[in-house]
Amino acid sequence: MTATFTPGSLVRARDREWVVLPGSDPDVLLLRPLGGSDDDTAAVLLGLEPVSEARFDPPSVADLGDSSDAAVLRAALRIGFRSSGGPFRSLARLAVTPRAYQYVPLLVALRHDTVRLLIADDVGIGKTVEAGLVAAELLAQGDTGRLSVLCSPALAEQWQDELRTKFGLDAEVVLPSTARRLSRGLMLTESLFDRYPYTVVSTDFIKNPARRHDFLNHCPELVIVDEAHTAVADGASGSTRDRTQRYDLLQAVAADPNRHLILVTATPHSGKEDGFRNLLGLLDPGLAEVNLDDPAGRARLARHFVQRRRADIRSYLREDTVFPTDRLSREAPYDLSPDYKAFFDRVLAYARQRITTAADPSVPALRQRVQWWSALALLRALSSSPAAAASTLRTRASTAEAATVEEADALGRSSVLDRSDDDTLESLDTTPGADLSADTPDDTTGAASGSGERRRLLDLARDAERLAGPAADRKLAALISQLQDLLAGGDAPIVFCRFIDTADYVADHLAASLGRAVSVASVTGTLPPELRRQRIAELAARPGQRVLVATDCLSEGVNLQDHFSAVVHYDLAWNPTRHEQREGRVDRFGQQRDVVRAVTVYGRDNPVDGIVLEVLIRKYQAIRAATGVSVPVPDRSDDVVEALIEGLILRGHTSPDQLSLDLGLAERRDTLHRDWDSAAERERRSQTKYAQQALHPDEIARDVETARAGIGDPGEVEAFTLAALRALGAPPTATPSGWQAPTVGLPPALRASLPPSLTEPLQLHHDLPAPSGAAVLARTDPTVETIARWVLDTALDPHGDRSVAARAGVTRTRAVTRRTTLLLVRYRFHLDLPARHGLLQHVAEEARILGFAGSPAEPDWLGPDAVTGLLAAGADANIPADQAAAQAERILEELHLLEAALDDSADRLADELLDAHRRVRAGANAPRRGLAVAAQHPPDVLGVYLYLPAKP
Repeated sequence: MTATFTPGSLVRARDREWVVLPGSDPDVLLLRPLGGSDDDTAAVLLGLEPVSEARFDPPSVADLGDSSDAAVLRAALRIGFRSSGGPFRSLARLAVTPRAYQYVPLLVALRHDTVRLLIADDVGIGKTVEAGLVAAELLAQGDTGRLSVLCSPALAEQWQDELRTKFGLDAEVVLPSTARRLSRGLMLTESLFDRYPYTVVSTDFIKNPARRHDFLNHCPELVIVDEAHTAVADGASGSTRDRTQRYDLLQAVAADPNRHLILVTATPHSGKEDGFRNLLGLLDPGLAEVNLDDPAGRARLARHFVQRRRADIRSYLREDTVFPTDRLSREAPYDLSPDYKAFFDRVLAYARQRITTAADPSVPALRQRVQWWSALALLRALSSSPAAAASTLRTRASTAEAATVEEADALGRSSVLDRSDDDTLESLDTTPGADLSADTPDDTTGAASGSGERRRLLDLARDAERLAGPAADRKLAALISQLQDLLAGGDAPIVFCRFIDTADYVADHLAASLGRAVSVASVTGTLPPELRRQRIAELAARPGQRVLVATDCLSEGVNLQDHFSAVVHYDLAWNPTRHEQREGRVDRFGQQRDVVRAVTVYGRDNPVDGIVLEVLIRKYQAIRAATGVSVPVPDRSDDVVEALIEGLILRGHTSPDQLSLDLGLAERRDTLHRDWDSAAERERRSQTKYAQQALHPDEIARDVETARAGIGDPGEVEAFTLAALRALGAPPTATPSGWQAPTVGLPPALRASLPPSLTEPLQLHHDLPAPSGAAVLARTDPTVETIARWVLDTALDPHGDRSVAARAGVTRTRAVTRRTTLLLVRYRFHLDLPARHGLLQHVAEEARILGFAGSPAEPDWLGPDAVTGLLAAGADANIPADQAAAQAERILEELHLLEAALDDSADRLADELLDAHRRVRAGANAPRRGLAVAAQHPPDVLGVYLYLPAKP
């Protein structure tokens, strides 16, 4: 008759101990090596291989070692765990240690059977980690098997890297450049979303109706949407075609009530209540209409919505999160040189002539709008740089292809303005064209050839090129001066430009002006995302100081705080939210400098800069300074800017004060500012209104403490790795980024087991990212895992190599006044976790150190604090080897007297774990649906460490 083995029980097969896993049947056992990982799982056919019940042997006198060996063995055991018994199944697999506040979205998510969550934390807090943590947990629990992240193409590579390095998820990037390759070899009805369980997908690529159908038919059970505000229709203000297509896609994704959906954005409102409501409606259709001024409505929202500002989490649950303490902003004005001023006036006169001519009633409305946007593009490029002006003068305007007034306006706003609802920053840094010569009557003959107009534009372009360089271009000279000050103060600045031509022009002149000691690189939309990251990494790796010149392709979603500490706004954005996005690239968690700096360059006598600065930028900064809230500019800002610049062009005024005298313009500006103030007040109140009400801090603190206690912390991982390397013959030495150790002294078998890509000597970095060939001091790093596995296996294998960690020890210390024993115990549990489609069974392991004073026959059990204190106790007196052996033999012979107490401790721990699971899943009715945790008896005693009193 075939023996029956329950999940979690211990068996012996193939000359080693294994744990029986769920999914086994009477004929085939699924086994995981005791203390091993899921990667080592094996299937054993009972009819062909002998399998017997096993009991883990306690240590013997032969296992005696040094007093410090208990900590090494315990750390190796905890680092090796990949399946702890607590309510968070994924934490042991992570290469990142979440901050306490980053557990909150996870705790909110686990209170739902189907996760529908909007993570709207402030810029730089770590929303990617928070969303990834939820995803990793759902995958670890088995409640979902596939994941797709929808994001802009510029962020796809970054998401892929985050998922791989921090969460151990190897995702494929789905872009126009990769989709064909990924689709090769698919079966007739198979989708790439079936073949590849984890994908990072360009929202703009997949929203196309031809591809959307395939995605929706094979959509994973879990979808994360990054920068979700760009994919929501915004009601009465109108939406672009791209935005509407994205919203249609998300509505279809959300239509499946069983699909997990996580929306991520730092700007859930974006100044638009309709857009916010539509965003909430994706999570729960009822939220689109719920009264958020009512406490019941806010409580309903809190079940799906997490939003914190930096002030909320800077000190959270007695854990401080280091952000820059201050952001110092200053303005850097300059005056146009006489030559540049004369050229500016010529171009302004040309633009005025063009618009005035187009305003003739006989000119079709479409022609009028095309002329208007062409003139505005020319002024914007001229304010940016001579290079951008020359390129604009030589390039055909995109609006010239418009077939309707509406299309001309859409094309013009996209290429010239910085709209608050810009769907993506991709391709928006292309210099706009102003050449309409192909369809503009010749200015001398009236012919349609436009040859005279064309010659005039080319003459202006050549004049613009003569203004290049700091002698005539005082804006560039002002930048060089500001950068020299920042570099002298130790800052590494990023210079943000509006157009590609300007960025390249600035980078070329900076390389010549700042000297060889300063490295300069330019990153624009001409580079694909992967090459942008490569160029930044190459710049950061160069010795000496560095300056990065970039367009707004880097201003959203890209982390630059590791290598840069200051931002220079070379071109004023015509939407101040863009300024905040730029500065948020360096002012975020992980920035090593206490103070980050922001410099705004503007022309004192440049009328376009004056309008934008007075009407938008300074107002935005005033609101942020007064309320601590960054509030997007209201919808009507584009209309106001257009009206003000129209006043500049048509009326010849050159300052905002003069424009304010024009009838209606001052009123428009004042109305905009009143609406903005009202929006700021609403946003300030919303921080309290939408505060997380579903969880209480004491509950969060308890769950976070339990989670961390089960897997240890980075300090323990580092201490173990360094101690193990020293004991194994590879003493580490400190480096600026961590440690290095020669691997030549390691045991040959261990050295052969290390990843082959490692450099010599072995480089150990404190944090991600680490260069190729280096290891990271994280529990999931392959090098750390290999060392921990070697230490544990050699300690537990009586026939293997001598271990650097001993299972038994005897120490004389003044830390005790009577005989005291610590036990390193490993527990195994069988978990039944409710999922949407029934119970999922798991086998988990936990390690604890128990302590008692006296003898095993009458143990006086120690509390946790006493055990922790004793772990740090050192030897205060020597004990002869024969006496140590006699003392150890005595305690080991009496160990069987503790069996009942150890079984009771396993059952108590099972009850504690069950309580934690119930608390975390309080809103999902998990207890009613079969949640259970059962301990397997007996637990394994891995280590026995005796402490004897030393004479004072």
